[in-house]
Amino acid sequence: MIAIIVSLLVWSLAGALFGGLFIGLYEVLVVLGLGGWQPLVVGAVAAAMTTAAFYSAMPLALVGATAGVLASIGYLVTSGQQIELAMITLLAAATGIAAGAFFAWTGRQNARPLAETLTGMLAGFGAGLALVVVLTTLETPVGPFVMAAGVVAIVGTLYQLNEHWIVQACHGWLPDSLAAPLVAGLIASVVGAGVWLMAGMTTPMLFGDERSVIDQVLSEVPSGALGGMLGGAVTGLILELLGFRLEDHDLV
Repeated sequence: MIAIIVSLLVWSLAGALFGGLFIGLYEVLVVLGLGGWQPLVVGAVAAAMTTAAFYSAMPLALVGATAGVLASIGYLVTSGQQIELAMITLLAAATGIAAGAFFAWTGRQNARPLAETLTGMLAGFGAGLALVVVLTTLETPVGPFVMAAGVVAIVGTLYQLNEHWIVQACHGWLPDSLAAPLVAGLIASVVGAGVWLMAGMTTPMLFGDERSVIDQVLSEVPSGALGGMLGGAVTGLILELLGFRLEDHDLV
């Protein structure tokens, strides 16, 4: 019983992270001009890769997140009146890559985090395509709550069903020295984008025309997080009852 409760808690938190991140990325990509299947698939892939990195390699994810926060704060301090999403994201990613390289240099070289992230990428791609098919067949619009719940359920299921064989298939050919920098860079870039959103919410005078974009994104994120939490909890409970134990997963 305790194992099921812990599993529900972990799946709910992971689902909330994924759902909020997915909806935020989806809204940003739509505003940037992507249409059709592109924002759904790209958003699902990026959110799944990020969540998989946090789920499977927490120490490395914390290194990347810390690097992203420090780089973003440094950019905000020195940028003056111009705060650009592309610049803050690239700077955070570069800092994350450097921090990940240092993490690997300390002797913690392990290709598993990258393999887990690739598993998340494939799961996100499959979930994004499934969501595209569902949304194109429905005549009624679907809100962020339902979208997030659905994509979290699909990604979580695909990830758990395919994680073992994908990690085994990647064993031996993924470079250990590049795994940590790439994963940390991914985490840092997402953190940088998040800092950009938070800065836009607290200092609107620095953003001008981008303020409306930030307001639109932030208004949808809470619904996505709640939907992801529900989808994660339900999926985690079903997988736990089917024998996919959370405690059998090795954290790096």
